[in-house]
Amino acid sequence: MQTMVAMDVGKYSGKTLTEVITEASINKRIEELAAKISTDYQGKTPIIIGVLNGSVFFLSDLVRKLSIPCEIDFIKVSSYYGDTKSSGTVRLIKDVSCLINGKDIIIVEDIIDSGLTAKFLKHRFEQNEPASLEFVSLLTKPEVMSLNWSPKYVGFEMDSQFLVGYGLDIDQKLRNLPSIWALQD
Repeated sequence: MQTMVAMDVGKYSGKTLTEVITEASINKRIEELAAKISTDYQGKTPIIIGVLNGSVFFLSDLVRKLSIPCEIDFIKVSSYYGDTKSSGTVRLIKDVSCLINGKDIIIVEDIIDSGLTAKFLKHRFEQNEPASLEFVSLLTKPEVMSLNWSPKYVGFEMDSQFLVGYGLDIDQKLRNLPSIWALQD
């Protein structure tokens, strides 16, 4: 485990960060997820929809490891407004541009914690009657997740600590860290 001090992150500057998932572990797990998705979607061309901004690194690494053809699109929603806790409301900021009716859809999330965003997205996409709809999330937080369904593909299950790195941010910073770090109180 590595530790470091968070620099230049506004009111969180000087907080301690502890590495909880290494870059090597992330890469290994993405290979496993890509192999499973490639098997499950053999003979199909799913539309992979990344949830911006956090999923960009995960989506990029995941789709490059798929052995099946796919399309890629993005949606941007927000339930965090510059803090470490969800606001409780999801705002749609950018919608997908592809037609999803009758298509196999895989939504890529960096993290599913409370499940608020995932519920919103599932409801929104189901209204368009896709052939199938699944979620892949690099991280989930089962102890705080409130869903009556489970994402089909999960990288790692975590506890309720606040995480940064590999797409996860605090005030739009620290996304570029190549591994996952926990913000210590």
